[in-house]
Amino acid sequence: MSFHSTAAQLATLAAEGEGHGGNHESLSPYLTGGAALFILLFLLWITTRFNRDR
Repeated sequence: MSFHSTAAQLATLAAEGEGHGGNHESLSPYLTGGAALFILLFLLWITTRFNRDR
């Protein structure tokens, strides 16, 4: 399979997906972002607790 045919197939696949939005109806972007922020801050807190070089 050549690069050109692969790119054409991917472009066709991407064009078919337009209009759907891609998000599930029950997912709230604010809830998802807030949960991700909380998880990252929690991991940062854990990392700083185990840092013995300070």
